[in-house]
Formats: sequence, structure tokens, C-alpha cells
Amino acid sequence: MSEAASALREAAAQLAVTSNTPRLDAELLLAHTLGIARGDLLLDLARFSVPDSFAPLIERRLAHEPIAYILGYRDFWSVRIAVGPGVLIPRGDSETLVEAALAAFPDRNQPLRLLDLGTGPGTLLLALLTEYGQAHGIGIDTSAVALDYAAHNARALGLADRASFRLGDWGRGVDGPFDLILCNPPYIAESEVLMPDVARYEPRGALFAGADGLDDYRRILPQLPALLAPDGVALVEIGWQQAAAVSALAAAAGMKATMHRDLGGRDRALSLRV
Repeated sequence: MSEAASALREAAAQLAVTSNTPRLDAELLLAHTLGIARGDLLLDLARFSVPDSFAPLIERRLAHEPIAYILGYRDFWSVRIAVGPGVLIPRGDSETLVEAALAAFPDRNQPLRLLDLGTGPGTLLLALLTEYGQAHGIGIDTSAVALDYAAHNARALGLADRASFRLGDWGRGVDGPFDLILCNPPYIAESEVLMPDVARYEPRGALFAGADGLDDYRRILPQLPALLAPDGVALVEIGWQQAAAVSALAAAAGMKATMHRDLGGRDRALSLRV
């Protein structure tokens, strides 16, 4: 067995205590230390030696530090999003909103005006700007740290001329109208117990939303009708058991809701129209 293969086997055995994907984590971290893609590592394991910097990264992962923070990025849709402490890590479930947006606006050449409320590191806005080459968008967040990452990601993706970011409190003080509004707000109930990777490291303010997880929807949804263009669509991520409750809040705000499921078949997003 080669040095790299042996190191991966040992690291995966260690990480099995704290990770649901120990082998994948080990492969990603070794590739990271070597400065190569994981696929290139796996194509010819015998060719690589193991740098001294590999073991400290395994120790960080054993302490439940998210793999995305260690690597410094998370791939989402077709883009690489830089992340770090203080920033919500993009999840694959949120790609449901991207798919719903593309279905709502199939013409990729439309000069859409986009608004991303709670943009974090720019995840949803930047993913959609890569799909709509004539679109422009604004990302709003309460976190200056997150907005620094968002601006960096826009520059790295060559989108800085079409994306702007600013501090704000959801839609307050934002001038519409927008063709497409995106929002992935906090929606976890305060009593819910999260995995250590999330609970210890990711920003609490981007996760929890009161006793029932609906506090931010109560603030956001009444703001949306005034921000939407006449044929505009708002796409809001939800917890998998929240479709009925959030749909009722949307109806009270004068909007009709259509539900979208994620790849696991769970309720994940609502399309809202006035």
C-alpha cells in the first residue's frame, strides 16, 4: 500500500468517530494539502507523498470544524463559494431555489433584477448571475463578515460588475421592484439540537429564528409584495416541515405559494407571487 493510500485509510478510520463522510473528508483534506483536485489524487495515489500539514487538518476535523471552513470554500451549483468562520456554509438543499428560479424564468438572456435577502457569502445571487448573463443583483445581510466574503466571491467569479452588497435588515430601505427575490432565512427552532459541526462553528444568527423557527418569515414576508415587480417571483427556503405554516404567513401577506421539493423529496422552498 502506498504512503498516500495508507494515510487516507488511517485518517478515515479516525474521522469515522466525528464525520458521516470520513473517507471523503480525508481525501479532500489530503488533496488540499497537495494543492490538487481530489480526482487527480485518486487517479494515481501511489504518486503522492503525504505532507506534514495533513495531520493538523485531520485534527481540526476531529474537533468538528466543518470541512468547508478548513478548505476555505464550498462548491454550490456551478460556482465555488469562499467561506470561513462567521459565515453560513452553503448547502446542496438550497440548490432547490436555483432550480425553481430557472423554471420560473427560462429565458437566460432576460435582464432580470435580483434581490438576495440574507445573502451570506453571496451563494444564491452569484449562482443565478452565472446563469443569467444580463441580470444584475443586490445582496443584503446583517453581517459585515458575510458581505466581505460575498464581495470577494463576486470578484473571484468575475461578477463584481453585476452584483452589489450592502448591510441591511431584510428588505427595509431597499428600492424595488425586483423580478426575482431570493431568501434563505434562519428557520431553525431555538430548541432544536444541531450537529456539533454546525452548533459549534456556524453563526447562530444565520440558523435560529425563535421558538418555532418562523420569526424571520413573519418579518420578511410582509415586505415582499412592495418589492416585487408585477410578474415577479420570490423564492424562499423553508424547513422540511414548515410548508403549511410559511404558506399561511404568505397568504396573510397577500401572496400565493407554490411548494418545491429538494432531491430528497422533502419540502424545501416556496415560490411566492402577488
